[in-house]
Amino acid sequence: MDFRITEAQERLRRRCLQLAADFATRSAEHDRDASHPIENYDRLRDEGFLALTIESSLGGLGFDFLGHTLAYEALGQGCPATALAFNMHASVVMPVLRSPEVTPAAKRFLADLVVRQGKMIGGNFSEPGTTSLIGARPLAVRARKVEGGWRVSGRKMFASMLEAADYVLVMAYPEDATGPMAGILLLVPQDAPGRRVNPNWDTLGMRATRSDQLVLEDCPVADSAVMYQSDDTRAFRLAYLNWFWGSYTAVYLGLAVAAYDEIRRVVSDRRPAGYAQPLAYHPDVRRHVAEMSAALEAARLVTYRSAWLSDTDGPTPETTAALYRAKYLVGDAVSRITRTALTLGGAHGIFKGSRLEQLFRDGAVAEIQPPPADFCLWNVGIHELGLDPADLLPPLREA
Repeated sequence: MDFRITEAQERLRRRCLQLAADFATRSAEHDRDASHPIENYDRLRDEGFLALTIESSLGGLGFDFLGHTLAYEALGQGCPATALAFNMHASVVMPVLRSPEVTPAAKRFLADLVVRQGKMIGGNFSEPGTTSLIGARPLAVRARKVEGGWRVSGRKMFASMLEAADYVLVMAYPEDATGPMAGILLLVPQDAPGRRVNPNWDTLGMRATRSDQLVLEDCPVADSAVMYQSDDTRAFRLAYLNWFWGSYTAVYLGLAVAAYDEIRRVVSDRRPAGYAQPLAYHPDVRRHVAEMSAALEAARLVTYRSAWLSDTDGPTPETTAALYRAKYLVGDAVSRITRTALTLGGAHGIFKGSRLEQLFRDGAVAEIQPPPADFCLWNVGIHELGLDPADLLPPLREA
């Protein structure tokens, strides 16, 4: 096992830390207003991040998944919501460009949009009424074949940076399909007739992702908008878990780093009246910082290894289990680190505008972000015990 950081990856990481420092200066404002950090997205476009992991043969920069992980860990330290939402682009573009089930023509079409035209692609699979705790996500959004294209109708939830993206990649169920796992991926442009936004994103944390509801009412798209279609999407979804949701893990890892760095700054700077030393000298503070350090380093190494396995071995059962372990451990670490940091910061840190208060709220989303903690453990347990999921009882009785 060797996931040493290359010189190119280290340069990328340093560049992302510089961007993160700039994004951090506006993070509180966007959090307060739940506003799109458009200027951050534009900066990332200008810096080439839309094509960061697209292979060089298609005009991209060719970074692998470990490179992506390092980049988004760094970006997540500035404005976590910016990193989380912008990652949506890679999470939907990369499975399409990597899958052998996608036609070369569709790949060229998508790569041209991103690389040459600089288009930002959002994406969304969640729908009202589904739950990631169970994992199965039947599609209620329908795609109807018409002459020259398709008509799409339905609603999608949690569509991050929906109004900022040039296109949204929508997973729908073709009306003429017969199998329950059939699906079609369609690119819907921002100005498509019948497409609108329900601005319902008023949440505890990650407010600047603006993950609003997408409403499609008999929305027309051309045949060229079809990126992928299959009677059984399970193999496609399983092969690209690293991009579909594993790519978000690094953002939350960066959030944990930001909280850890901020509380160390706070306790090093704050000296109670009447005392000669700052709070960093208090034995309880030292112990908590040591515990946070251990949790953070463990989560980081597990995350890096899962990325390394994705790059070297591909979508093996061990890679999949590693991705679930990383998501679980990072979610747990973020939850503990942000709460401990808020506690050590004391009453001064709970005011709106406090960096610790914002990171605490953003971090609260980590264990909820799909796949949630319990679903990660469910999958890791099956893998470690060598069980066949088909032999298990369903978690809930089906209607």
